[in-house]
Amino acid sequence: MNPFSSGTRLRDMIRAIRASKTAAEERAVVRKECAAIRASISENDPDYRHRNLAKLMFIHMLGYPTHFGQMECLKLIASPGFPEKRIGYLGLMLLLDERQEVLMLVTNSIKQDLNHTNQYIVGLALCALGNICSAEMARDLAPEVERLLQFRDPNIRKKAALCSIRIIKKVPDLAENFVNPVAALLKEKHHGVLITGVQLCSDLCKVSTEALEYFRKKCTDGLVKVLKDVANSPYAPEYDISGITDPFLHIRLLKVLRVLGQGDADASDSMNDILAQVATKTESNKNAGNAILYECVETIMSIEDNGGLRVLAINILGRFLSNRDNNIRYVALNMLMKAIAVDSQAVQRHRATILECVKDSDPSIRKRALDLVYLLINDSNVKPLTKELTEHLEVSDPEFKGDLTAKICSIVEKFSPEKIWYIDQMLKVLSEAGNYVKDEVWHALIVVITNASDLHGYAVRSLYRAVQTAGEQETLVRAAVWCIGEYGEMLVSNVGRLDIEEHLTVTESDALDVVETSIKSHSCDLITRAMCLIALLKLSSRFPSCSQRINDIIGQYKGSFVLELQQRAIEFNSIIERHQNMRSSLAERMPVLDEATFSGRRAGSVPAAVSTSKGVSVNLPNGAAKPSIAPVADLLDLSLDDAPAPSSSGGEFLQDLLGVNLTPVSLQSDTNQGQRSGTDALLDLLSIGTPPAQNSSSTAQMLSSNIDNKSPLDILDRLSTRSAPSAQVSSTGGNSSMLDLLNGLPSSPPMSEGSGAGHSSVTAFESSSLKLTFNWSKQPGNPQTTLIEGSFTNKSQDVFTDFIFQAAVPKFLQLQLDPASGNTLPASGNGSITQKLRVTNSQHGKFIQLF
Repeated sequence: MNPFSSGTRLRDMIRAIRASKTAAEERAVVRKECAAIRASISENDPDYRHRNLAKLMFIHMLGYPTHFGQMECLKLIASPGFPEKRIGYLGLMLLLDERQEVLMLVTNSIKQDLNHTNQYIVGLALCALGNICSAEMARDLAPEVERLLQFRDPNIRKKAALCSIRIIKKVPDLAENFVNPVAALLKEKHHGVLITGVQLCSDLCKVSTEALEYFRKKCTDGLVKVLKDVANSPYAPEYDISGITDPFLHIRLLKVLRVLGQGDADASDSMNDILAQVATKTESNKNAGNAILYECVETIMSIEDNGGLRVLAINILGRFLSNRDNNIRYVALNMLMKAIAVDSQAVQRHRATILECVKDSDPSIRKRALDLVYLLINDSNVKPLTKELTEHLEVSDPEFKGDLTAKICSIVEKFSPEKIWYIDQMLKVLSEAGNYVKDEVWHALIVVITNASDLHGYAVRSLYRAVQTAGEQETLVRAAVWCIGEYGEMLVSNVGRLDIEEHLTVTESDALDVVETSIKSHSCDLITRAMCLIALLKLSSRFPSCSQRINDIIGQYKGSFVLELQQRAIEFNSIIERHQNMRSSLAERMPVLDEATFSGRRAGSVPAAVSTSKGVSVNLPNGAAKPSIAPVADLLDLSLDDAPAPSSSGGEFLQDLLGVNLTPVSLQSDTNQGQRSGTDALLDLLSIGTPPAQNSSSTAQMLSSNIDNKSPLDILDRLSTRSAPSAQVSSTGGNSSMLDLLNGLPSSPPMSEGSGAGHSSVTAFESSSLKLTFNWSKQPGNPQTTLIEGSFTNKSQDVFTDFIFQAAVPKFLQLQLDPASGNTLPASGNGSITQKLRVTNSQHGKFIQLF
């Protein structure tokens, strides 16, 4: 016989394929077999049709195309004999799917087979329909399947139930047709039929609310009785697994009870007793028993409230945590994470066991247990749990330190009862795993330290001790160097020493040793070395006796190949050697950092700054349109060099913001002389001298304040809409004229520089909720400097908190902002906040080409 003819047996073809030594040989064998099968199909040979289809199925499983044999499936299904139909239906399920149009041709054959007198042929049709039926086939054949749910043979009823699951998933509208037959299936004694009926009941409840309500009222008690019978049934060898009767039926029944009891108190009450019985009597020393217990716990946690049952369920999960099987412990940890939201007190009782899981050798168990511990933290247990986690940090694996440090830092920041405890815990983390923490962690530590004025000395001394023993942790070194630079004199003089501290004697040379060691360490990167240089500059002001040593250390980096370090070293060296008169002001302590703003930015609640091309930032409220780059660049980065006139969009943006007419002189009429005089007044305010009428300047001012910790009020938005009322101006000479700096300029001549203090007063902004007044003056003999005092009054009924005032000026001006008199604006005008500004014009009296 030709080895590649249609008469070749399936085993011979498999043997030839397996004997192929290369993929090319295998493809050649398959190609020849497919050619022989095509020849047989074209000859319409019925004798070997079933054999050809069997070979096609094997070829299909190898991944080769077999679409040319699809019609052979239909021919075999239409055959009268059971063997041919069996091969045909098998090929139909394997070679076709519901997306094939050919499938529509087999609908009539399946319908005939569903009504066949041979129950085995009926079973074949149900099996095929349950695997590949489409929505159209489901609608056409649903009545036959519904009828077969009441067939005399239990195997047919079981297959009909499985086929019904496919039908209601494809066509949920047909669900109501299966409700009554399913209710009858739930009373079956045959376990195979019962388990499929229970699954069909669960799926009907998911797709139909009416079916769910029906089963709750009519079938809940029956299902509870079935579960009780199965749990208490005597030994039956055909259903027994590890001494437990039919655990699969157990689990299916528990799942359907969970669906029925969720959100229904009456149904939940009716199943409480049997759930307690299953939870207490099921053996937990076998895997089948653990599976039942797990489903029982999940059902208890899903149905309506029963405190005693839930405690019992959580105790079962606690026993799971002591199991040797990692899978059981993992699913227990997962379930406990869900149980915290329901009964956190019951979960807290197993805290010690959960902490032991954090130290497990399996990384999946460790990570899941750590997530669970994080959820267990509250104000009452934060200290002991943090201590346990920090102690484990010392011995944990390197790959686990990242997750562990992140969780510890998050816990400390969220639940810290006091700042000294926060500082202590952060130092422990940085000392043990400083290289694994993110930059935000030590940034937050520095913010907290700056806000705790009574702990500055304690913090710098603690960091000094820590860096002596853990100098290889880079984030710790950064925090220590920063604090030594800021509070070095407190370290040396033991200022603010607490009773809990041990006595520490540190000389100026010792403090410098730490910085010098850090900057010369091979493990330190560019950021750390740059911070060390800044700290050395600050220490040169705090430790005058060590200035020469500091200068020598800095001088070593004047030839550094890293441009950043080279530039800093040259500049700092010049400051120490030739600019000692300004060194103390440059080395002043950093102002107190705004802790609320920093936390808000980390949490994403503070809107990010929109950066311009010149490095200036403008805060935009949520939802505000982002301005184009060119107008903002023109507004905040006014060039001193000759430049072409701005585009119309940029000029309109600036004119709209300040209300200044920027039209060139050649385009202005004689009636606009008053506006040009007003421009001169604005230039005089900023000490820009007496420029030609064509020149102008600009300032952008922003005031942000959170109203009862809500979204910030951005005055810049309001100014851009030109909705502010006209500003009232009162001069010392008694003349009342309109000078609206932000919404139009007056027609009165500018004030002279020699008018002395109390030069002028301007209501710069006023609305129904806020009033802003500027008082400015000039010092005699110093015409380039303008002193401005801003007064902020709250006219609304709400208290404004977290007050911040920000201002930006052109780069030829220098702005110095003094601290505000407070950060809270009382309601209804009962008090105000004042803040002083000093504006110095470096180009005073010179002609400035702004645009």
